[in-house]
Amino acid sequence: MGSKENRMMGSASSARGIFIKPEPEELHAVPSSESTRHNSKKLTPAPTVKAEPIESKPVLSDRGTTAPSNITLDSQHNLSSAPDVKKFKREPVLPHEQRVHEPKLYELYDSADNIPYTPEAALQAGLGMVKTLKAGINKLELGSKLRKDVWLREIDNLLSQGAPTTMIAVCGATGAGKSSILNAILDDNIVPTSGMRACTAVVTEIAYHAAPTINADVSFLSEAEWRAELAVLLDDLVDEDGNLKRTTDLRSDSGVAWHKVHAVYPSISQEQLIHLTVDQILARDKNIANVLGTTKKISAKNSTIFAQEIAKYIDSKDQKRGGKKDKTKAHDNSLMSILTKDKNKETKKKDHGPALWPLIRQVNVRCNAQALSTGAILVDLPGVADANAARNSIAKDYMKKCNCIWILAPITRAVDDKTARDLLGEAFKLQLMSTYDAHTITFIASKCDDISCSEVIPALGIEDDPELEEIEGRIEQYKEETADFKKKKTIAESSMKAIDKQLKDVRASLAEYEQHKTALENGETFTPRLTTTAHKKAQNAGKKRKNTRRGKSGSPKRHKHFGDDDDDDDFEMDDIDDYLNDNIHVDDDDEGSYDEDEDDDDDEEEEGDSDGEEDTPDESEEDVTVEVLQEKISDAKEAIKVGREQLNNTRKARKDAVDALSNLKKKTTKAQRDKNAFCSLKRSEFSRDVLKEDFRVGLKDLDDAAAEERNPNSFDPTHNLRNYDDIDLPVFTCSSRDYVRITGQVKGDGDPSCFSNLEDTGIPSLRQWCHKLTISSRSRAAKQFHTHLKTFANSVRVYVDGIGDVTTADRESLREKWESTPQGGMYDDEDEDEDMPHWHSSPDPMSVHFQPYRGTMPRALMDARLFSMNNNNQSSLKVDARGEPIGVTPRLVKEFGTHVEKSVSDLQDLFRDGLEDKCRVGAANAAEDAVQHVDEFAASMHWATYRATLRRHGSWRRDLNVELVTPFTRNIASSWSTLFESDLFASLSDAIMTCINKLITDVEASAAAGLKDHVHAQSSVSQEEARHALVQTMGVVKEALGKEQKEISRCLAPHVQNELTDGYNLASQERGTGSVARQKAIFHNYVDGHKHDAFDGGAEVLMGRLSTAAETIGKALKESLRELAEKIEVSLAVLWEGTQDVPNQIRARLQIMQSVSKLLDQLDMWSKAAEKASAAS
Repeated sequence: MGSKENRMMGSASSARGIFIKPEPEELHAVPSSESTRHNSKKLTPAPTVKAEPIESKPVLSDRGTTAPSNITLDSQHNLSSAPDVKKFKREPVLPHEQRVHEPKLYELYDSADNIPYTPEAALQAGLGMVKTLKAGINKLELGSKLRKDVWLREIDNLLSQGAPTTMIAVCGATGAGKSSILNAILDDNIVPTSGMRACTAVVTEIAYHAAPTINADVSFLSEAEWRAELAVLLDDLVDEDGNLKRTTDLRSDSGVAWHKVHAVYPSISQEQLIHLTVDQILARDKNIANVLGTTKKISAKNSTIFAQEIAKYIDSKDQKRGGKKDKTKAHDNSLMSILTKDKNKETKKKDHGPALWPLIRQVNVRCNAQALSTGAILVDLPGVADANAARNSIAKDYMKKCNCIWILAPITRAVDDKTARDLLGEAFKLQLMSTYDAHTITFIASKCDDISCSEVIPALGIEDDPELEEIEGRIEQYKEETADFKKKKTIAESSMKAIDKQLKDVRASLAEYEQHKTALENGETFTPRLTTTAHKKAQNAGKKRKNTRRGKSGSPKRHKHFGDDDDDDDFEMDDIDDYLNDNIHVDDDDEGSYDEDEDDDDDEEEEGDSDGEEDTPDESEEDVTVEVLQEKISDAKEAIKVGREQLNNTRKARKDAVDALSNLKKKTTKAQRDKNAFCSLKRSEFSRDVLKEDFRVGLKDLDDAAAEERNPNSFDPTHNLRNYDDIDLPVFTCSSRDYVRITGQVKGDGDPSCFSNLEDTGIPSLRQWCHKLTISSRSRAAKQFHTHLKTFANSVRVYVDGIGDVTTADRESLREKWESTPQGGMYDDEDEDEDMPHWHSSPDPMSVHFQPYRGTMPRALMDARLFSMNNNNQSSLKVDARGEPIGVTPRLVKEFGTHVEKSVSDLQDLFRDGLEDKCRVGAANAAEDAVQHVDEFAASMHWATYRATLRRHGSWRRDLNVELVTPFTRNIASSWSTLFESDLFASLSDAIMTCINKLITDVEASAAAGLKDHVHAQSSVSQEEARHALVQTMGVVKEALGKEQKEISRCLAPHVQNELTDGYNLASQERGTGSVARQKAIFHNYVDGHKHDAFDGGAEVLMGRLSTAAETIGKALKESLRELAEKIEVSLAVLWEGTQDVPNQIRARLQIMQSVSKLLDQLDMWSKAAEKASAAS
């Protein structure tokens, strides 16, 4: 007995002598002799395992008590109520006996009604189920290597399945607002929108990842690609005489060329550049050469940092432009000045370093954007034809392989935008070879906040719209109220000025009265400067003033006088007292009104005729006494008090008017915004209808043109090839600018100019459209995943459950006839050491997850045995007397291979019969029209553009090669779409199922009487598994063929371009006077002499690639069907494979049966939830 076993038994004994807190239904169970004997066999090599925590609550089947061998699995499902060996959980437990508490990998639901179904949730739950199933299988000792390989492959396939992606190409003219729309959809500023010219020339792919960071891979052109582009750029810079062209216009070819070359090689001047070769330019900067062909990775925690990082690579702004001049004075030799100069030098040096944006091939961004969480991938394609052939090729490749196309144009010209129409035309052409899908093409009208109501209202005739009238009524009301409050504000300000002036005058008079009084009291002489004239004026109004003051000391009169003038708008109400105390100065005229009460009642003298300067001081002083002055002082103070109150009231009135005006301004702005939004939405509605109808008309025109091209004699323009009324182009009208203003995504951009709520901006709808475009593929993938998982789980359940009591002789009889590998090539329970790691045999990397900690076989011996099994599959196959492999798999593989070869041959014949004649006619049509089209192409553009097109081998702003093959593609379009829309593999699927059914029938016939019922039951299971696997295989094959045929259908233009390359080069070499005419003539003659070779060769290339595609599909089919044959044998092998009755395997089988039962119940609930979700939508 080993030391570990001694420790285990000692622990078991000591456990009886200590007190343990009792738990419900706890019993002290002792391992049986059989289990003890079994344990002793495995003690030596097993590692020490930490005992499980006391909180664990295992059932009987998970601990040392061994169920009798005569108890079947079906009778053990409720063994949890049997005695429980909880004492043993404190002892070290052997690996194969230790209970592994599986983490909760998926949510368990009571009913389908409780499941919040989404395809993503279904896939996530399914992956959790697979991992749970994998953990259970990991504990099983599988006897057959074939079963291990097949199950491992199944688990690998299930775990590798994820949510499908939907690629959306976003294209439009430069300035259409693609980047802004994308940022609004992503809810973050990820795509550069300003100062980055390269962002419109580089394909940017934006996908989802769950990480919180923003990651990007910036891939650069290869040396060959940059070399080819440099050659074209150098040609663009030189004119006919070898002189440098004008490069100041960045819209010209020469301006673009210089901008790019100078950005990468800033040390090379224009004069130097035209004398350098491509090799010499590349040799000027080894660092640039080292960047070519590499990929730079960026990771940032937010969009701000990301923008800074990616700007290092794609910022294409002119680094010389806008540089600040060094204004440091020459004589300033301070330390700070020196440091500043050094810093400026470094900055200047850095600014004039090489830029990398012309070298970028593609940018792949991954971010955690909710809009992309369901599998959408947005691809920002170049806004215009790029001078770089590699980037242009990438953009075209994306147009080929993308699932959807979004076309953007500003709404102000969306209806008649030429670029938008051209893009729609390209999208139309993509539809010519396939059935129209309403989700394929989407039109987005951007910049909807750019609105002029005065233009839109009469254009749409919506003057009498009630909603518009209500909005305009509000605006008029606010205007009237604004005018009223402006008037009140003006009156209040005028009164404030008058009152303020009066207060200043009174304050000055008060000061003089007080000085005068003091002088009289002291017997001093005082000469008034302000009150002398006022005294004479008082004689005229003294009596009236005196009567008026009775009761209220003249304040009512004074109240009328305050408020005639204006005040400064910046006057602060809170500083009234300080203002009056510190700033008020008195004039003589106002003081007189307070000085008249004590004078005589003579009012005959006019105020304008009185002149205070003519009165002598003696005459004035004789009438003034201390009592009179005291009364005047009291009156002045009272006047100041009343004036302050009136000034406060007037200021309050002004403030109320100002507040009301501010509120009215907000209301007016809101009303105007409502008017803008109303007009914008009406314009959007109109534009949507026009664009939808234009799309229908344009699609019909293209269909009719294609039909007429195919068969002019039978063409009927009145016959519709499609139901155009059912075609509804998705059109979205969006304002990314107002969206980011409302959400605050961009700081410092002001308030929205048109829309007040997010829905009207159109961005939320466009984001939902992103999700909707992926829903069908996601739902389909989730359903297929669950079906696949259910089939596999049933296969596992059948194997674990076993087939009941069957004699060994009957098993061995079936094994001998149908097993494809001899017993020596399998892990059988009779001749294999039961401790062998049961998953170690698989060469797949996933096998590391299936290695339990057990085994006593020497490692070297086991590795040798496993190596032999993994690398000598052919030698381990059973053979008959003639040396031919026998068994289920070899038989099916052979029969499947025969049918696949026949299917490939039939497919090639079908291609020839359906397309070969059409290709010949199409090639003839293209050759016939080629010369005329070349001449028209040359005459339709400026000579400089024509030369640039020749230098780029026909692919520049227009693609001459594509235009030349258009008659070809139109002629084969109908036959092509008819051919590939048919089920090309239906006969093969039927033949495969026939082979499977025949084999299963033969297996049933060969079974002994005691196995007949079991074989029949298992046959049904095997047929269902085979049918599901075959459907999956055929689906993959059809998808592969669909992608291949798209590539093949577009191989004609590259072939024609290659055939005409010499002609392009010959024409490009012409220089000097008359060179344009010579270029046109040379290319005309070259096309005329090579047109038949080019287009007939194109037909041969097309047919050759179709034949090769059929052969490639055949090879893939053979491999997939071989795996299907193995799967069928594994399914049938439960009839002859036995299961081990050792305790740990009994417990493992019980556990996996319970797991599978739960899993299948959950899958049924998810299926019902999916049906309800589908019905609800």
